[in-house]
Amino acid sequence: MAGLPEFPEEVELVVCTVKNVKNFGAFVSLDEYEGKEGFIHIAEVATGWIKYIRDYVREGQKVVCKVLRVDPAKGHIDLSLKQVNEHQKREKIQQWKNEQKAYKLLELVAERIGKDLGEFEAEHAGDLIEKFGSLYGAFEEAVFDEKTMKEEGFKGDWVKTFVDVAKENIQPPYVNIDGFFEISCPLPDGIVRIREALAKAEKNKKAEVSIQYVGAPRYRLVVRAPDYKTAEEEMNSIVEKVIDNLVLAGGEAKFSRKA
Repeated sequence: MAGLPEFPEEVELVVCTVKNVKNFGAFVSLDEYEGKEGFIHIAEVATGWIKYIRDYVREGQKVVCKVLRVDPAKGHIDLSLKQVNEHQKREKIQQWKNEQKAYKLLELVAERIGKDLGEFEAEHAGDLIEKFGSLYGAFEEAVFDEKTMKEEGFKGDWVKTFVDVAKENIQPPYVNIDGFFEISCPLPDGIVRIREALAKAEKNKKAEVSIQYVGAPRYRLVVRAPDYKTAEEEMNSIVEKVIDNLVLAGGEAKFSRKA
């Protein structure tokens, strides 16, 4: 696949297919690195004494391994199966499946704009991976904010098609966090000033924001974003805006993460 280096990095997690099992270890192909094979020594298959290696690995099985050593000159890649825990395995398999899906979507983009897939992939896949961390990450960002592509320097008619395909096929993950304001404004038109101050704070492009009236003087702030880091950053920014807006409007506001 375009955009990937020729060899994996040491300590990287890789998805492999078991090709040949011997008493001393297993030979595997690296699914993400075309034409590359690796070896799992029996000492790296599982902890403890292994009586029958096929109790742990068998031909045709998909496994997630940690890269121990890479010798590009000889083409040798030494791997470990036992140094990958269940959480890492599930996470890596999901990432791999996402990238498989992303390349299918890239094929759909190329088809819609009438371009050869190999040529289109060579032109854009590497840059998309470099900017967004993965091809699937690029499609996710396009769904969350379609302006991101142009902001990252991608131009051409294909960009709109890329965004359209992303919106049709990707459901990005979201997290929700919330907190509560205590807001007051003693002026005669205080309620109007409060509403205006809150409306200004709700305008945000990196997260979905809603401020709900709970009961005087309390309002609930809900932030929905792709990940907790973004959600927390946006919440802090919104809280600061609300407090500043209320002070300028002649009122005051306090915020707490607990009701």
